[in-house]
Amino acid sequence: MAAVDLSPAKDNGVLKEITQEGQGDDTPTVGCKVKVHYTGTLLDGTKFDSSKDRGKPFKFDLGRGSVIKGWDIGVASMKKGEIATLTCAPEYAYGKNGSPPLIPPDATLKFEVELLSWSGEDLSPNKDKSIERYQIVAGKSYANPDNGAQVNIHLIGKYNGQVFEDKDIEFCLGEGEVVGIVEGVEIALKHFLSGEKSRLLIKSKYAYKEQGNAEFNIPPNADVEYEVELKNFEKETEMWSMKAAEKIEQAKIHKEKATNYFKSSKISLAIKVYQKVLKYLSVEADFEGDLKPEKNNLELTTHLNLALCYLKTDEHLLVKESCDKALELDSQNEKALFRRGLAHIGLASPEIAVKDFQEVVKIEPKNTAASKQIFICNGLIKKQLAKEKKLYANMFDKFAQEDKQKEEEKLKEQPDVMHGTLGEWGQEERPGGRDATAFEKENPNILMLNANGTGEFQNM
Repeated sequence: MAAVDLSPAKDNGVLKEITQEGQGDDTPTVGCKVKVHYTGTLLDGTKFDSSKDRGKPFKFDLGRGSVIKGWDIGVASMKKGEIATLTCAPEYAYGKNGSPPLIPPDATLKFEVELLSWSGEDLSPNKDKSIERYQIVAGKSYANPDNGAQVNIHLIGKYNGQVFEDKDIEFCLGEGEVVGIVEGVEIALKHFLSGEKSRLLIKSKYAYKEQGNAEFNIPPNADVEYEVELKNFEKETEMWSMKAAEKIEQAKIHKEKATNYFKSSKISLAIKVYQKVLKYLSVEADFEGDLKPEKNNLELTTHLNLALCYLKTDEHLLVKESCDKALELDSQNEKALFRRGLAHIGLASPEIAVKDFQEVVKIEPKNTAASKQIFICNGLIKKQLAKEKKLYANMFDKFAQEDKQKEEEKLKEQPDVMHGTLGEWGQEERPGGRDATAFEKENPNILMLNANGTGEFQNM
């Protein structure tokens, strides 16, 4: 097959000649992880490198500049199983400097390349291929949207090859749940450029999870596919460029938005937005004069609301942390003490929780909810003490049994003085070392003290 010029400038910088046709119509796109076998030679046929000689295929990220330009251009045109010869001019290879000692300066190189396989660009947070991107159209800018950016996208969702949604939509990135955007699409969009169109393969944990989606006839734990075009986006104003009054205003707007999410039972979204409120208020030095009390009040109510959100999600340590921060601003705050008490119960520490509830009653004696919790805590403490008492009693019984067993084993190891040779008189113990008498032989435990056996005892 005749060589084809693949170079963008059509300057014959990258010539491709197919020696074995590949399979299908798909080719790898920018960001894909490709696997190839190759052999590289100079124009005179001198071989300078070969993955086949090493017996190990070569992998690289396509279009990311990790290989020479000729490869990024040439491999992007290949199909699975295709074998082709790429002839790369110096400016698409190692240039004027070459790659000593094997590749001289200004060398045109030939590569026989076999495309074995490829996978999409892995955009998943844990790099487990749960979000893969295959670029269709490259973006036009050099900036990516981030949380808070207003994004305008066209989205086509597919399950088992069937389209289940096709729509234009605009939303605040990070809050896509409100308009039915799955988490995997939001994560991927943070890697998009304006004007980019890509195909996304998303595993169930970043799509509709174990719940599925009855409206779209998507079952639980189903993987889905999206084609997403980022038409344009507008980044959120950077916090560092805002004046203190602007930060206060934005904090109020986001606090109201978070509260509405909470009321709509969108707890995870409420938590995200409340955390953003705190970011607006994070630089203490920015707020002086009349703004300081307003800032402190906003911060206090946000910590209290976060604590309430974390109670809903059973994240008791985070409840405690939020309440601690609220109490730094207002040490007598009933809500903070009460919610921290609930967190301590959740952490199985009723003896600590009861102190918080008692403090609430001290501040407000008519707080019946706190009084009820004190009663509950005392019941839990009583049960805990009874359980510990039983546990320790069982432990002491066990230890006593073990000690008794050890004592019995120790006694068994001691010799029996009434049996065997221990305690019997030997010849060396008889006066003069004489032999035993007939009486002594019959009674080995009795020693006749006299030397002559006459019946007279010595040293009486």
